[in-house]
Amino acid sequence: MKNIYHIDKKITKRDELSARTWISIEEPTEEDKKFLLDDLKIPVAFYNDIEDIDERPRIEIEDDWTFVLLRIPHKTTNEKSPFITIPLGIIYNEDYFVTITFYKADLLADFVSYYSTRKTIEETDKLNLILRFHLSASVWFLKYLKQINIQIKNAENDLERSIKNEDLQTLFNLEKSLVYFSTSLRSNEILLYRFKSQRKIKNILEEELLEDVEIELKQAIETSHIFSDILSGMMDAYASVISNNLNVIMKRLTSISIILMIPTLIASIYGMNVTNHLEKNPNGIYLILFGSIILSVLGAWLFLKKKWI
Repeated sequence: MKNIYHIDKKITKRDELSARTWISIEEPTEEDKKFLLDDLKIPVAFYNDIEDIDERPRIEIEDDWTFVLLRIPHKTTNEKSPFITIPLGIIYNEDYFVTITFYKADLLADFVSYYSTRKTIEETDKLNLILRFHLSASVWFLKYLKQINIQIKNAENDLERSIKNEDLQTLFNLEKSLVYFSTSLRSNEILLYRFKSQRKIKNILEEELLEDVEIELKQAIETSHIFSDILSGMMDAYASVISNNLNVIMKRLTSISIILMIPTLIASIYGMNVTNHLEKNPNGIYLILFGSIILSVLGAWLFLKKKWI
């Protein structure tokens, strides 16, 4: 899906290309691909790199095109991977500024809404516009981290009532999402460092905007690490609880087996075809039953005193 926006303090939607426009393409169709490769002459390698979901953030220059790849967060409908990160490709030259993602990203819709109704874009430089995408990515990382934290608390409450495999699987999936976030945030941090280290770029970047990006990015990195540590500790604790519960159950079953073994042992001895001095006693069966009960009760009392059952 292709959208064309005009940037002049506010972002407004247009139907035709003109100066200071931003071409946003999400979930590109064959028609969009043809437009990018044939009409705009974007390098095929850049397009293919954006299509690869595991591609790392970086900056590349080919011919008159500059390619910046940024990792952004994405919420899915897949329970096994509720939150992932996807590549957002930013390709620009003197005439065009293009963003491409192969997913429907909430970040882009929010970016358009934010800068079309609530805030203005004073600068027109493409590098500072990239910084704004970087800032928006960090903000959305923090938004999704808050949602992950809420899901962790809900799973924790469910586990306090009863430990189920489904709840533990939920925590594992969230832990996997946090690993994705942490890795992508670190990659974005390296990308930002490369921006700052290049002299030509450094003199163009807006200092206040750059500072905002650094603050939000560091906060997102620290938050993801905190949540990841909390979740890892929680899963280790519940793993210990499950192991301890299993030991308690096995100890109880073993104690019950030993108590039940007492009357079985007595019945086995007096059931043998040998002289036992009770074979002619009419009350022998009652003596054996009484003795079995007494010994079993004594054994149960002993185990209860030792807190084995």
